Formats: sequence, structure tokens, C-alpha cells
Amino acid sequence: MADLIAKTAMDRRLADIVSPVIEGLGYELIRLRLIGAHGKTQRTLQIMADKADGGFGVEDCSVISTALSAVLDVEDPIEDLYTLEVSSPGIDRPLTRMKDFEVWKGWEARIETTELIDGRRRFKGGLMGVEGDELLIEIEESGKELTIGLKFEWLSDAKLILTDELIAEMLRQKKVSLPEDGSFDEIDESEIDETDADETDGDDEIPATKH
Repeated sequence: MADLIAKTAMDRRLADIVSPVIEGLGYELIRLRLIGAHGKTQRTLQIMADKADGGFGVEDCSVISTALSAVLDVEDPIEDLYTLEVSSPGIDRPLTRMKDFEVWKGWEARIETTELIDGRRRFKGGLMGVEGDELLIEIEESGKELTIGLKFEWLSDAKLILTDELIAEMLRQKKVSLPEDGSFDEIDESEIDETDADETDGDDEIPATKH
């Protein structure tokens, strides 16, 4: 598995079409999902993109949406009616490429694997970078901190965990003023969806016209 950007064969086919367009505009494709059953309901093509240097906003979503709509109208890869949605990765962004685990080293993440690894599929802890073909994560095991390596090809899903510190960092990058006391309302992780839901996670989102 090269990355977690696209999972199904159809998603990968669509990624091959849209990725060159997105990269040509100076952005990066973070994740692509075609949601909805074939022939049963109107589908949604979710595109998550970002800038390499950050600063991705609604205007960027609009630029990408306009360019992709034109290309998809010509290529016509989806038989059903669908809506194109373009969004940013959001604060608790998905980690879909090996380089993401180095870029976001030091931050907490939640990782799921396709098969049981030492009796478990879910891992939660601080990212410690990459080593060869493995990503390193520090987890708690029997009351002790332990750094383990997971091969990227084992992963089914991975994303950053929403914390006050991560929110503060994202606001600093966007040059948004922090609360005067430097704190935020307490985050209740039980209210955060832990699965790879069939919904866009991004902060900024713009739906395109239906096709």
C-alpha cells in the first residue's frame, strides 16, 4: 500500500484523475472518498486537500472545485449523480502518507491496523517519527511508556487526536488570536468520532454543483 489517500479501486482510479490537477494548482491531495452505494443513491465525492506550507482556506477549496469540476465533466468517471465536496484536512487531520508521520512528529495520534498486532488493532500515543518502513509511536503498556514500530502497510486508518495544544498550534499557524488565558473549553474525546466516518473532517468545505 503506497498510502491511505484512496482505499477502494474506484477511489484510486479517481485519485489518478484528480491528483495531477490538484498538484498542478500547487496543492496536495490528502484524501479521496467516493461515498454512497452505486445505483442506489446520489453519491458524494469527497476531496481533502492542503497546501504544503499550510494556510488552506475556503478560497482554495473554490479554486480546486472549479478545476476538478471541469476535468471530471470531461473524464466522466462516475456513472451516478454525485456532488463534489472539497475541504481542508481539519485540525485532527488524517495521516495518509508516510511523510505525515515525520511532519507531525511529537503530536498525539490514533492509529488502526488491518490485522491484529500483538492482540490489538488500535494504538493511541505520541508520534515519534519514522524509521525505515516503520512509523514510530509511543504507547502506554502496563503503566509504562513504550515506543513501538508499525509498518505503514499494516495501517487501515490514522489521524491526529484533537487536543488543546494542537488547536493552539493550528491557530498560531493561521495567525488567529488565542483566548486571553491561553486555554480552551475542555475537550471530551468521547464525543469525537474515532472511526473513518463517511463524512468530511475538514474545517473549510465547499460543495460543488451536482453532476
